[in-house]
Amino acid sequence: MDLVVIGAGIVGLAHALAAARAGLAVTVIDREARANGASTRNFGFVTVTGQQAGDTWRRALRSCAIWAEVCPAAGIPILHRGLLMAARRTEALAAIEAFARGPMGEGCRVLAPRALPHPLRQELAGALLSPHELRVEPREALPRLASWLETQHRVRFRWRTHVRGVERGRVDTTRGPIAADRVVVCPGNDFLSLFPDAIAAYAPVRCKLSMLRLADPGWRLPAAVMSDLGVVRYLGYGDAPSLPTLRARLQAEQPAHLAQGIHLIVVQSADGSLVIGDSHLYGDTPDPFLSGETEALILEEARAVLHLPTPRVIERWVGEYPSAAAPAFISAPSQETRVVMVTSGTGMSTAFALAEETLASFGLAPAVPA
Repeated sequence: MDLVVIGAGIVGLAHALAAARAGLAVTVIDREARANGASTRNFGFVTVTGQQAGDTWRRALRSCAIWAEVCPAAGIPILHRGLLMAARRTEALAAIEAFARGPMGEGCRVLAPRALPHPLRQELAGALLSPHELRVEPREALPRLASWLETQHRVRFRWRTHVRGVERGRVDTTRGPIAADRVVVCPGNDFLSLFPDAIAAYAPVRCKLSMLRLADPGWRLPAAVMSDLGVVRYLGYGDAPSLPTLRARLQAEQPAHLAQGIHLIVVQSADGSLVIGDSHLYGDTPDPFLSGETEALILEEARAVLHLPTPRVIERWVGEYPSAAAPAFISAPSQETRVVMVTSGTGMSTAFALAEETLASFGLAPAVPA
């Protein structure tokens, strides 16, 4: 086997695609029966605008382009496109205006309150409209992507299979050994099973997210929606002169939101339901319990931005991802092995481009379709 990928989340599947496009024979191994971690518990929001300048923004731009190629081929619906970064405060408006004038703001424009589309509230200070994003349903997108890789790119999958160890030229699994010229380990939140020393060098911790699904509110979002809390959280807005003042004002007016790492993202599914979140709590073993207080704070922010009727929560779940100072890393414990982890909650947004970088580290390059 030319390449064995361990882990069938979006990072693993991205590596399978890059390798298959390069003409390699690929096997993907996962201990679960299907992808069930961070890749299926998120918004499915492929975010470009607001990503940190440099590698993360570049990867997001490239990955979004790959999603746009893959979705129609794999039968993955793109549910909506773009981002509306709503500004509740004048300091947030100044920050998005500064962003729109900068190099990463190309293609974005700032909307005045009277130009805001429904269901955004007219009392907002304005909003940044970005055309760069897209949204898929992750619970559907991951299985369809895996199926497409299997049928159209001849990628082999071994589900319900645990990897005991990786040696040169060989992957030892609970279903027997697999010969492998190269191995890519995409461990998600598992920091200990394979190459723990390589992972520990980046000191990752686990991040717990509070996620909600609301019943169809009776309207359609024109794009994903975020707010002031996202302006101070997303590093791409970090050069705005008004940001310190905005952060201080949020600390005075919404300290509980900041303490729980809450920032607003709202996206819509094909059935009209809304996925809303989220919060960020960090630790070696985050508890599995969802807080009613956290949920109330998230909904409070959503109702300040959107004309949202009395929300009816139809689903709740705990999201998760690994978090570290570096937004992502490619570690090389040996010449034939790479350990790859996205440690910033941007797996859906950056994994496709990161996989191309991993392939390049082996001296290979994916064949990009015309």
